[in-house]
Amino acid sequence: MLHTREPEKKLPLYFDDISRCRTDGREQKIALCSLDGTLITSTYPFAYFMLLAFESGSLARAFMLLAAFPVSLLLRFLVSNEAAMQMLVFITFSGLKASTVEFLSKAVLAKSYFRDMNPRTLSALVSFGKKYMVTAAPRIMVEPFLKEYLGVESVVGTELQVLSNGYCTGLIQSGSLLLSGRRKLEALKNFFETIHVSCPDAGFGSSDSDYPFMSWCKEAYKAIQKSEEIVLPSSAQERIKPLVFHDGRLAVLPTPAMALAIFLWTPLAIVLALLRILVPHTPYSVMLPLAALLGIKLRIKGSFPPKDPAAPGKLLFATSHRTLLDPVVLSGVLGRKVTAVTYSISRLSELLSSIKTVRLSRNRASDSQTMRRLLSSEDVVVCPEGTTCREPYLLRFSPLFAEVSDNIVPVGMYAEMGLFYGTTARGWKWMDPFFFCMNVQPSYTLEFLEALPDERTCGRGKRTSVEVANYVQEELARASGLKPTALTRKDKYQFLTFVQ
Repeated sequence: MLHTREPEKKLPLYFDDISRCRTDGREQKIALCSLDGTLITSTYPFAYFMLLAFESGSLARAFMLLAAFPVSLLLRFLVSNEAAMQMLVFITFSGLKASTVEFLSKAVLAKSYFRDMNPRTLSALVSFGKKYMVTAAPRIMVEPFLKEYLGVESVVGTELQVLSNGYCTGLIQSGSLLLSGRRKLEALKNFFETIHVSCPDAGFGSSDSDYPFMSWCKEAYKAIQKSEEIVLPSSAQERIKPLVFHDGRLAVLPTPAMALAIFLWTPLAIVLALLRILVPHTPYSVMLPLAALLGIKLRIKGSFPPKDPAAPGKLLFATSHRTLLDPVVLSGVLGRKVTAVTYSISRLSELLSSIKTVRLSRNRASDSQTMRRLLSSEDVVVCPEGTTCREPYLLRFSPLFAEVSDNIVPVGMYAEMGLFYGTTARGWKWMDPFFFCMNVQPSYTLEFLEALPDERTCGRGKRTSVEVANYVQEELARASGLKPTALTRKDKYQFLTFVQ
């Protein structure tokens, strides 16, 4: 005979809506916030478990987790929420290295957490000087993100068993699964006692299990999910670290329905991707119609310069960098061959490329000579950022391109991906074009700006190469609504490839 735990009694308490929480003068105050359903709208971490399973590199684990979801629903109904959570945690975390989970929290899950946030809660939370979080999810999968981006002091959450070699067993430490309100309150009181705080100044929650700790705080506010879009005030935005770099292949949060859709779509997507990758190898006269027929969407803004054999010098296209396909797409839109100069590209990508690619050596004198030689006979495209950036930012432009030519045409390149990201920092780069083409309708927007006027160039305008590079970056940012930064390729890879 199955026994179910007696449900906790609902507390007859009423709390103010979180929108009524005062945000000024809170710099010296302490806030305690529930993660599940309060800071993020999701009340159950299954989708984040699935994201971890995908991005940790195990499709078998992801498939097992999806297959276990209906079983978890039965366990929640027939046994308890605790039993369902323990099963999902075991499938997700067993055999994973704890440092890998912590890294994925910052570098992969961060994007989904930001998308899933309740802006009202976020605005109130960041106004406090010290912020603490409580969650039923494993602490190691949320704390690195919360500390990195929101400045949270500590997280009280479910604790996993970790072996001496750093690997998770998938088991939960006794008494640490924080699903019930009574257990949450007990764990929080013990934690705040260790840091010598009697109780927080404000508590934010949303569910019955949050009410006990909310009533313990000096003030309490309830987060109610509302459909209207809310713009964070500038004072709140300044307290949040911007998300510029992130990794991972999935561009969506894999809820059970979405995860099932991805698994069902993938076989067809593989066939479709193979056909789409062949498009650039077809004659230019049929390339664009064929791309449209296969579901590739292209938008062109501005007017691009026609090929002029009598021009005194060839054109240097300086573009923003979204995927490895940027030069290939540019060539197809122009309807003529261009040569792409790159700092790093796999041998396989070179072999499969439909246009000529030339490697740069990162030796300034040698690279300058190579680019000048190419420009004497052919149009060249360069991505001065040196690496791709997914978010609406432009990384710092390397000034080398400005030194080798005055015939510079800035081109904004923007790629849109529905299911899969076509870039990676830690995965197989040669698979980037393939994943981009696996999307339902991969999309590219090209925006051609006016060629640089003489007074803005190094040769005829006597400008420094840094001035020209910064000008091109600013012009592309202004035209596209992107934000220019001083961040570099080195900054990106230091953040996205470091794992303890």
